[in-house]
Amino acid sequence: MNNKSTSPIPESIIQLQRQLDQFRSTQPHRTRLPESLWQAAVELARVHGLHPVAQPLRLDYMGLKRRLEGLPAAQKKAAAPAFVELIAAHPTAVAECVIEFESSIGGKMRIQWKNSSAPDWATLLRAWREAER
Repeated sequence: MNNKSTSPIPESIIQLQRQLDQFRSTQPHRTRLPESLWQAAVELARVHGLHPVAQPLRLDYMGLKRRLEGLPAAQKKAAAPAFVELIAAHPTAVAECVIEFESSIGGKMRIQWKNSSAPDWATLLRAWREAER
């Protein structure tokens, strides 16, 4: 038997719950909530507390807590570099060179060349990334 007492949900939370239900009913599953809805939930959490707001609104408790504390929402993981520029100090003739790349999903590419000009890096990397999709 459940002995937990259920207190009535404040009208302000019920109003936001209706807005969230309406948004969720018109969007694909797992669509990000608009910032305005998150901000409304944060304001309610300041007044009523985290759990009393997160539970009836079906919001991520920790996500709401981070927003309430003023932390950026996407602070979970550092972003991987999107671009790496290779700059040679002075063009020099190289007898042999080997370069290996590894993508974030585990793909690997090894480039080896001898006594010739450097390959077209942009074309090679673009082709490799297209092949990984």
